[in-house]
Amino acid sequence: MSDLSDGNGAAGAGGPAGGRGVLHVKGRVLVGPDEVRDELWVVGGRISYARPPGARDITTVAGWVLPGLVDAHCHVGLDAHGPVDAGTAERQALADRDAGTLLIRDAGSPSDTRWIDGRDDLPKIIRAGRHIARTRRYIRNYAHEIEPAELVAHVAREAVRGDGWVKLVGDWIDRRIGDLAPCWPRTEVEAAIAEAHRLGARVTAHCFAEDSLRDLVEAGIDCIEHATGLTEDTIPLFAERGVAIVPTLVNIATFPKMAAGGEAKFPRWSAHMRRLHERRHDTVRAARDAGIAVYVGTDAGGSLPHGLVAAEVAELVKAGFPPLEALSATTWAARAWLGRPGLTEGAPADLVVYGSDPRADVRTLAQPLRVVVNGVVRA
Repeated sequence: MSDLSDGNGAAGAGGPAGGRGVLHVKGRVLVGPDEVRDELWVVGGRISYARPPGARDITTVAGWVLPGLVDAHCHVGLDAHGPVDAGTAERQALADRDAGTLLIRDAGSPSDTRWIDGRDDLPKIIRAGRHIARTRRYIRNYAHEIEPAELVAHVAREAVRGDGWVKLVGDWIDRRIGDLAPCWPRTEVEAAIAEAHRLGARVTAHCFAEDSLRDLVEAGIDCIEHATGLTEDTIPLFAERGVAIVPTLVNIATFPKMAAGGEAKFPRWSAHMRRLHERRHDTVRAARDAGIAVYVGTDAGGSLPHGLVAAEVAELVKAGFPPLEALSATTWAARAWLGRPGLTEGAPADLVVYGSDPRADVRTLAQPLRVVVNGVVRA
């Protein structure tokens, strides 16, 4: 079920251009997990459920409709070596858009991507500023590398620069012990998170291993990225405190390759990474079963390409999530968590159209028929 035509049935070239005309979206509009409508209208780039009186120049799109997908852990403006130029960042954003990702929580980037906000054809980005890491305890050229005494000041700075989020590096390999280890003392973390909250920002942290989690959660953190170190001891704590996770399973799939590359120099770290990888699906399923909020993120922009959101949703299903929950983790629930609207009256018309029901088979997400950004068919 798909169509792209004007009101007389003639083929359209790409929907209303520059906000002109009216877009009619019909079929099965998945407003929420339990709410389906037959159609919506787009006027002036915004959603309406009432046919506009006297509408002309109508372009019709038909199919199964979802709000623009969310990648809640993505890095536009970053590659494996650090910041990238604007042209590369644009290509990254376009790859996400064409895959149906229209809302990104950029979980740390050294590049200034504010210019993207002025582009009506690119995804909307919620930024966490630049990563904050311990000196020589993260990937080169990615983060502010500081010592604990500087943590509060840097968190305050990034809280102001970002869009309501701050990103810490909670653990990384400590070369002195040859394994993953926490980066920050508890006292400094508590003070830094309190300062971010005072400034109206939420805090998240990169964490692969087990040992940093309790301190971060008890210090008041809002989210943990990757969270491969969750155990039966810390899962109840996350659930009790309402701390979300973004597991980035498509990134965790690279752990064996990473472990092989470091085995000669850091055998303890390599073995640890393999264990975390082996239990990855069990870990995220246990988190879900305990009531922890889980959201979709790909970690694109480091060593991974952009446009992987469909693969991450499929990984959640592989881990044991019901398909509708996995779908919600990149649509309705994810948008609510980030404070952005979905297919609601008056919201920006950011939506994706598919040829079959994604609730029945999440693999459908890998094949969008149409991508609509701010009311204009872009892909």
